[in-house]
Amino acid sequence: MNKHQKPVLTGQRFKTRKRDEKEKFEPTVFRDTIIQGLNEAGNDLEAVAKFLDTTGSRLDYRRYAETLFDILIAGSMLAPGGSRIDDGDKTKQTNHCVFAAEEDHETMRNYAQVFRKLIRRYKYLEKAFEDEIKKLLLFLKAFSESEQTKLAVLTGILLASGTLTSVILTSLFTENIVKEGISASFAVKLFKAWMAEKDATAVTSALRKANLDKRLLELFPANKQNVEHFAKYFNDAGLKELSDFLRVQQTLGTRKELQKELQERLSQECPIKEVVLYMKEEMKRNELPEMAVIGLLWSCIMNAVEWNKKEELVAEQALKHLKHYAPLLAVFSTQGQSELILLQKIQEYCYDNIHFMKAFQKIVVLFYKADVLSEEAILKWYKEAHVAKGKSVFLDQMKKFVEWLQNAEEESESEGEDN
Repeated sequence: MNKHQKPVLTGQRFKTRKRDEKEKFEPTVFRDTIIQGLNEAGNDLEAVAKFLDTTGSRLDYRRYAETLFDILIAGSMLAPGGSRIDDGDKTKQTNHCVFAAEEDHETMRNYAQVFRKLIRRYKYLEKAFEDEIKKLLLFLKAFSESEQTKLAVLTGILLASGTLTSVILTSLFTENIVKEGISASFAVKLFKAWMAEKDATAVTSALRKANLDKRLLELFPANKQNVEHFAKYFNDAGLKELSDFLRVQQTLGTRKELQKELQERLSQECPIKEVVLYMKEEMKRNELPEMAVIGLLWSCIMNAVEWNKKEELVAEQALKHLKHYAPLLAVFSTQGQSELILLQKIQEYCYDNIHFMKAFQKIVVLFYKADVLSEEAILKWYKEAHVAKGKSVFLDQMKKFVEWLQNAEEESESEGEDN
């Protein structure tokens, strides 16, 4: 029985081999068909999209995806490194491609539409297209400045529409294009085009999703990989939102480290003078504003103690603890904005920790008496700067104290007038 089966198996294998032999890999034949079709469609991008749509049913786009995208973008097949194959032979290339088009946003948007339609129709091209763009970014040096600009704008538009994902940007971190300054200038044009389609928030959240938010400095050579250089470069290019975003990202990392160290010092009951000194040095070293550290201080102070589970005892315990640390908070709440952030943090903390609900007013009064919070900040918080969490409960608790503050303010004003 087994002896009879073997010839059948080899016969099948032989057939497969024969079929493979018939299908030679012939990108040049494919290229000629595509170039002829593009030349016939001319600058009519509707006709181009239609030609690509119908031709896909008889040509093997899956097999020749790289050739297809090379031609649509650069007008001819590309050799490794980005130079054109058959550069001297005009019949082997077309001028109806991205690189030969007008250098403006609208034209690139129309080309982006051609790619979107093609990929919607032939879904399997999605990955190949992403690989193509990654490859072209590595070849940027081989393209003229105008070609680089067109590719940057096209890529920005396709990122905005979701046809491409931010992962492609990792190609821009390649040393040879970073060193020449190509990566940074390309990125600026790309981000501008992306933000012309979407807003800065969409761009930054896409970067976060691809874990690129912390890598933006890598667009510059090692000796220029600092926030100052990045901020100036992007600000000058009119991309202030991105330089602000990078600053925040950098300080977030710094804050996590700072919080860890601070928590340790407070838990070991380090003297307040030493904590003040340490905090001031860290703020200076990392260029952190007061507003960036006040909330962090509050969290660390509140985490440094084991709180009583009984509501009637926790307020007493909190006031004793906070009275001790009030001088520390006072050093870092010298600006109105910092005081408001602290008030909001206290409000959120008392709301999130149910045993503290009734302690809110007592904490605020304590901080008022200890010169941590000014009456201006408390009044501003009461009128407009409070957060939503438990606001009716806390505003109600504060009502009498706020009235007292307002009366005291009016009295001092009228006394001033009498004098």
